[in-house]
Order: sequence, then C-alpha cells, then structure tokens
Amino acid sequence: MPKQRGRHYEALLIGLLSLNFGILFFDRNALNFLMPFVQPDLRLSNTQIGLIASVFSLTWAIAGLVIGNLSDRTGMRKPILIVATFGFAICSVFSGLAASFTMLFVTRLLMGVMEGGVLPISQSLTVLEVAPGRRGFAMGFMQNFGSNVLGSTAASLILVAVATRFGWRNAFYLAAIPGVLSALLMWRFVREPAREATAPGLPAQRLSLREALAQRNVFICVLISILMVSLLVLCFAFMPLYLIQVRQMDPGMMGWLIGTLGVSAGVAGFVVPGISDWIGRKPAMVVAPLLGVLAPLGALYFQGSPWGLAAIFFAAWTAIGTFPLFMATIPSETIDPRHTATVLGLIMGVGEGVGGVLSPTLAGAAADHFGLQAPLWIMTVLPLLAGLLALGLRETAPRRLGALKRQNAHG
Repeated sequence: MPKQRGRHYEALLIGLLSLNFGILFFDRNALNFLMPFVQPDLRLSNTQIGLIASVFSLTWAIAGLVIGNLSDRTGMRKPILIVATFGFAICSVFSGLAASFTMLFVTRLLMGVMEGGVLPISQSLTVLEVAPGRRGFAMGFMQNFGSNVLGSTAASLILVAVATRFGWRNAFYLAAIPGVLSALLMWRFVREPAREATAPGLPAQRLSLREALAQRNVFICVLISILMVSLLVLCFAFMPLYLIQVRQMDPGMMGWLIGTLGVSAGVAGFVVPGISDWIGRKPAMVVAPLLGVLAPLGALYFQGSPWGLAAIFFAAWTAIGTFPLFMATIPSETIDPRHTATVLGLIMGVGEGVGGVLSPTLAGAAADHFGLQAPLWIMTVLPLLAGLLALGLRETAPRRLGALKRQNAHG
C-alpha cells in the first residue's frame, strides 16, 4: 500500500469526505422529506413514489459498480469525485424544476448516476490514506457522520421548514448550493493518492465478480447490504408519509422525529465501527442491526409523548452504524487493497440495485393495497435477517486478530 501522509492530512481528508458525503445525502434525502409537499402537487401515487426511489437506487448501483472499477483501473479518484459532486448538485436544481412524474423520474435517475460512485471512491481514499489501526473509526466517521448529521438531521429540519414557508421547489434549489461549495473544497485540499506499485489495468490486477463473491466475507456483506439498504430506503421513503398521514403529525413534528434518526446514525456511524476496532467486527455486526426493529414497531404501536418516540427512534437507528462495517471496513480488510473501490462498489451496488430498487417498489405497491403500515412491517424483518447473516462473518479487525494471535502463541 502507498505510505499514509500523516495524521493531520488523515483528519483533513476524512473531514472533507464526510462533509461531501453528508451533502450528497442532503440532496439524496431531500425528495423523501419533501414528498408530503411534492406528492399532492404532482399527484403521485404511492407506487410512483416507490418507482422514483427504485430508479434512483438502480442507477446509483450501476454507477457504483462501473465508477468504482474505473477508479481502480485508472488510479483516478479525485477528478471523478469532484465531477460527481458538481453533477448531483445540478440534479437537485432540476428536481425543483420538475413539473410531472416523468420529469422527476428522469431527474432522480440522473442523480443516481452522479452519486453512485462517490462512496466507493471515498472509502478507497480512506483505505489508502489512513493507518489500519484507525481504519474502522475513520471509515465509520467518513460514511455515517456527515451523511446523518447533514443528510438526515439538518436536511429534515431545514428543507421542511423552507418548503413550508417558501415552497418545495425553493427547498431543492437551496439543497444544490452546498454541493458546489464541497466540490471546490475537495479541488483545493484533497490530494490524489500515489499510484499502486503495479500499474493499474493489467490482467493480473483484474478481479472478476466470481472471484470477489468467492470471498466469504464479501458474499455475506453483499447479502447484508441488500437487507440494510432496504431498511434505510424504506424508512426515509415511507416513514415521513406514515407519520403525517396515519399518525396525523404536523410536518414540523415529522421533520424533528426523522431528524432524531439522523442524530442517532451520525453518532453510531463512528461509535459502532470504533468499538469494533476493539471488540471485533463480527460481534458489532451481529448485535447492532437487531436494534433496527424498534423504529417501525415504535411508529406502529408507541402512543406516548413525542419525546418517548424520539428516544425509540434514537436507539433503533444505532443499527445504521453498521453500514461502514459491511460496506467498507470488513471487505477492505478481506481483499487486496488494489481492488478496494471495485469490491466496495460491488457491495454498495448490489445493495442498492436489489434492496434499493426492489424494496421501495414492492413496499409502495403494498402500501397502495394494504395501507402505509405495510412498509413498516417489512422494515421489522430486514434487520433481524441481517443480524443472523452476520454470524457467518470471519473476523478481520487488526487489533482483535493480533490479540487472538498472541493468545494462541502463549497457549
């Protein structure tokens, strides 16, 4: 692996990448939080809402696979990241201009293309520049802190407030501004990592789909990705609608409760991976997803104060702290570093392509037939299955493996 540049640059890099991914999720989640305003204006059915979420996930998945592989083979990461960031900011503007289901559908399709390659490239930069002993924390902070603090908490509070006062179209225009600023910051401060010792693109460096999935951890992480991405997509696609239409909450209360999920995931996004640096990846992956059942069950059955429901949501979304583990840390510790973006793109791509595409379409159809409770019941099953699958993982945490090696040597 190339030599890391030092802890000061590590901190700067992870901070910028986390900020950028947070802005990306600010734009990605904007439609979910604004859907209670968009749906009646554009006369969208629940099935159409599911289709919009699905096409976004489909193109996100394809872009993750293609762009991740491209960045590994060419060694280009910084330029692709900057172009993608400008691209999704522009797509946010066109979301605000949408006057029909078709236009919104096409705009979200293009936004998925722009955003899909950002995560695998960002995580590959983290692998190349951060020391292994700090990798779990760094990957967790990069992927989850900004995305949840900005993409879930700030987005739900700011965009709902702007839409209520100035209209949902202006909220989309506002969401585009941070993306442009983030692209400029990365152009100024992020450095292209040194190329690997062996020139990229040679046949010996290529990794086939079969070879990647033959790795037990990679295969299990792909399956977990399908389940957990489905949980995340369904929650943000249908929970706001359920809280307003079924629980009869006002938009401000809905935005505040959804923001609680973002605060929880923002904290868990580096706490859970950080803990896994010490106790191991596998225990964290088995236990944390199980908490995810609390969010749909709380929305369905809890009748206490909003503060009580917020506490339930906060505890439940600790499950999202596992995303950096199964999407990045565990596979990156399993495979050759030269293939990091390719494999991370595979895990993210399949998760989005299967879970993100199929689950909202099926849940939307179920909501049209059985009510908005149906997506929440689907959400209760997904984290349980993820926790069970994690039992099959092989441990990869460097500290944990070192401790086991020392115990075996003394034993």
